[in-house]
Amino acid sequence: MKMKDTLTWRDIQETPALLEAFTARAGGLEKTALRGGDKSVYLVGRGSSGTATLFAKYIWEEYAGTITNFIHPHSIFEARKPLNFKGAAAWAFSQSGRSQDIVACLRRLMGWGARGVAVTNEADLKKNPLARLAGRHILLSNSRELPVAATKSFILQLWAVLWTAQAWSRCFRPADFKAAVKAAAAAVNEDYGGDELVRRVKRANMLGFVGRGAFNAVAEDSALKFREMAMAHALGYSAAEFLHGPVGAYTKKDLVFLFSPSAAVPEDIRRVMTALDGRGTPYKVVLPPKGVKFPFNCVPVDIRMKLLALRLALARGLDPDNPHGLKKVTPTF
Repeated sequence: MKMKDTLTWRDIQETPALLEAFTARAGGLEKTALRGGDKSVYLVGRGSSGTATLFAKYIWEEYAGTITNFIHPHSIFEARKPLNFKGAAAWAFSQSGRSQDIVACLRRLMGWGARGVAVTNEADLKKNPLARLAGRHILLSNSRELPVAATKSFILQLWAVLWTAQAWSRCFRPADFKAAVKAAAAAVNEDYGGDELVRRVKRANMLGFVGRGAFNAVAEDSALKFREMAMAHALGYSAAEFLHGPVGAYTKKDLVFLFSPSAAVPEDIRRVMTALDGRGTPYKVVLPPKGVKFPFNCVPVDIRMKLLALRLALARGLDPDNPHGLKKVTPTF
């Protein structure tokens, strides 16, 4: 199978245009992007959508003055007494809008007084129970995503998070969004690291992805894509979490990607480099492309990693669109 024959590659190629299309509709967030009266929100999601909520926590708390809380469905379903969510804003992220546990969780929260917001990539409300339930729907795109691994939909979730922060606090410049789209357009055509990097990744027994702040979410989702598409043993961490124990599992036979938010590598990533040097563990520092600022440079870096996971899957003779044993909508409830 050639890369350009995969649906995954086509989805990634489509991403820059979809970012622009979302930007054209971003004014609608003024009405749909709810917060509680105390400028707080509650977030729930699974898989890549769950990782997108991690990105939202970093962005909304750092830039938009919004306390961002995570909901764990298990505790909601097992709650012995009703919880007071009166007036709260509960955001549910789901690519398809059909994740049964996420729908059920949001229904329980709304029954306890929360107002719902659905973030999905499904425009057809007949096929989107989450959006119907919430009554407020942030549509990522009108382009269906068929491969199992979320690529364009995850990047669009990051984009929706950035635009929501802008709607709430005007914390970014219009030029920041334009620069990110330009960088994304370059990234989808980039052969990042070339064949040599693919060989290094293929040889590694275990892969690690380490980021700080918003890049922690990129690290987590990058690891997920390598697991899904390429059957790689891959895990994502924050820089601090990695040093709190996981670094102990990495050896000379592994490879760790370190995401830097700028050309000047920050001290906490340098501490990870020092720890890996002491263990003889190979690593690659991933610097963001020039011309786009943090946190917007998370977008092109994420595209690089998704394309690298795709290239690894093909190098291993795997079908990245339909990994064995996985489904686009995962029944867990």
